[in-house]
Amino acid sequence: MKQWRQSLRLLMGWRPAAMQVGAVCRSRTTGEVLLVTSRGTGRWVIPKGWPMAGKTLPGAAATEAWEEAGVRGHIHEAEIGRYRYDKEQDQGYSVPVEVRVFLMEADDLQSDFPEAKERKRRWFSPEEAARRVVEPGLKQILLALPPTPG
Repeated sequence: MKQWRQSLRLLMGWRPAAMQVGAVCRSRTTGEVLLVTSRGTGRWVIPKGWPMAGKTLPGAAATEAWEEAGVRGHIHEAEIGRYRYDKEQDQGYSVPVEVRVFLMEADDLQSDFPEAKERKRRWFSPEEAARRVVEPGLKQILLALPPTPG
């Protein structure tokens, strides 16, 4: 019966969500969160991208933090949450994506990083970051961040 339901959902156009990984980059000293602008719409997002061969999910999230935001630091191995969004495609449609989110304690912020000319970045309090992002699930993750260590 379960396989029949799955087949019917696929025939009706339902597709399972693709998976991405993302990093919430948090300042160890202020507790602020670093957001970057998306390349397409310019809206505020966290660094995120597709899993990478040969890297763990948190390792891939740390790589995205470097490439998109110029951040290096300690990435926690435990996932702090997941959220969904629809990723717009060049062909005019979107695909559902589930982002697995990892916390990075930011140690270093560089001005020269791979996507520096393509994005803006800015520190926000977790509450202000939650107001700036669009995705309801990401808002919840930002508002539920554990206290900064120390």
